Amino acid sequence: MQNDNFKKPKILSHRQLIWRKFKRNKLGLIGAIIVIILTVISIFAPFFSPYNYTATDSEAAYRSYQAVHFFEQNGKFHLQPFVYSMKQEFDEQTWERVYIPDRTKIYPIKLFYRGWEYKLFGLIKSDLHLFGVDKPAEIHFFGTDELGRDLLSRIIFGGRVSIAIAIIGSMLTALIGSIVGGISGYFAGKVDNILQRLIELIRMFPTLPLMMALSAAIPVTWSPVLVLIAVMFIMIMVRWTDMARQIRGKVLSYREQEYVDAARAAGANDLYIIIKHVLSNCTSHIIVVTTLAIPQLILAESSLSFLGLGIQPPMVSWGVLLSKATNLQTIGQYPWIMTPGVVILLTILAFNFLGDGLRDAADPYGR
Repeated sequence: MQNDNFKKPKILSHRQLIWRKFKRNKLGLIGAIIVIILTVISIFAPFFSPYNYTATDSEAAYRSYQAVHFFEQNGKFHLQPFVYSMKQEFDEQTWERVYIPDRTKIYPIKLFYRGWEYKLFGLIKSDLHLFGVDKPAEIHFFGTDELGRDLLSRIIFGGRVSIAIAIIGSMLTALIGSIVGGISGYFAGKVDNILQRLIELIRMFPTLPLMMALSAAIPVTWSPVLVLIAVMFIMIMVRWTDMARQIRGKVLSYREQEYVDAARAAGANDLYIIIKHVLSNCTSHIIVVTTLAIPQLILAESSLSFLGLGIQPPMVSWGVLLSKATNLQTIGQYPWIMTPGVVILLTILAFNFLGDGLRDAADPYGR
């Protein structure tokens, strides 16, 4: 007689096992949350930006971090955070421009504020922003640059370019590397030798100098959009070899499996077998390597733009913003110009934590 209290054990799918293991990795979860936040902010950049990233204001040039207050000067507490308007004065000793808060009136920070107009995705016209303050006060959490442009807004819009290049570039890199690696490992022989010699030819050059040389060849007459596409193409062309080598090694072992022989016996063509039966077993590895490649591409784009060989103004990226901090005197006087570097570091760490978490979760021999 069957015991009614006996419960059939629950069988988890491969994805469910990966998710259960990934949830135990705290750093991986933190990285995933940061990545999601950064991606959402980048997609909806106009909504999160308090000001137009191209709007200049000579009266607000090199304005420092702006403090947010809950207490007035007399000690009165406000539940809603507020800022003071800033008065421009000159230091009598150095004759430098300084900004002094005018504490005679407070300006509450309002959520869902109606500010500058924009078109979301180039289609939806709106003027709604996450936060803002009424005139004459202004809110610059990360300060302003030499033209008085809000640095926070420029970082948000710059993240849209930098993260988009990294994500799209890593996906195309994974696609090309997977196809080339799959073909190389599956057919082996002469095909494998030719493709591996090509990969070795590309890998014999140092990565950054090679990207710098190729970027320097981009015509100066090209528009910023064409330069953006060219920079992405250069990074893909240099980076796909890593994925191809790794996928080749896995395919060399998978091609001898019984299910591949069964597919051949059933009359399946080689392309179908590579995509359906071989590369499908490499999916977890491809996802992990693609995730770990994103911070490398962010760093590569930032390095090229920092050196003036990548994204060109008026288009903005994190590397373009960081290129303003090449002068030690400027950094000493206006240290907030280095803020994009902190954002780059945070983003790279978040993607690395996410990639490490996925790699550990996808490891079939891990605990």
